[in-house]
Amino acid sequence: MIHVLEELSGKPVVELWHKDQDLQGLREHDGIVLPGGFSYGDYLRAGAIARFSLIMTEVIRFAEQGGLVLGVCNGFQILCEAGLLPGVLLRNAKQKFICKNVYITPETKNSVITASLQDRPYKIPIAHAEGRYHCSETDHQRLVANDQILFRYSDAQGSPTIESNPNGSKDNIAGICSTNRNVIGMMPHPERATDAILGNEDGKYLLESLLTSQLEKSEAAH
Repeated sequence: MIHVLEELSGKPVVELWHKDQDLQGLREHDGIVLPGGFSYGDYLRAGAIARFSLIMTEVIRFAEQGGLVLGVCNGFQILCEAGLLPGVLLRNAKQKFICKNVYITPETKNSVITASLQDRPYKIPIAHAEGRYHCSETDHQRLVANDQILFRYSDAQGSPTIESNPNGSKDNIAGICSTNRNVIGMMPHPERATDAILGNEDGKYLLESLLTSQLEKSEAAH
């Protein structure tokens, strides 16, 4: 994630440790990324322990003040556990770890990570055992009404079918944002699909959309 963000933005990326207690000079036009992985071994629910890491106090404060926060895979799980996004990530429907390329289709232009995307499916890798997004019917209705569903799992033609849903996520949901749209969570890994040498560059377009929006905000601040 660090390598890709630096390559695409041309800017340095500051690495924050989970025991850090400040954001090391992070400015309002910068952003925080919670990457994928297996924090604390996922011995409880995925993200449930990491949510109480010291750094999360500042991450939550930054998000509540309008700062951009992106959570990918385990990062998405942590954002849900921290209450920054509605819902929860449950065990995959077939109770198996899944690692493969899937298609996701953007559902809105009203987000920094989707603003520049074309209306087409994007092939993005997933790698998770607890990626089945679930929420209450009330929260689901709010997500739909507020245009907070960013991505749905789909087939290669862009249709969100039962067969194209890899983990049983509610309504084929692969990514959402907060009501004020500055907190973004998604299970697929765009950073793993950003180079031709990997045979897939679709993830680059998602991160370029996000970075372009933030760089424009930074330039405006100066």
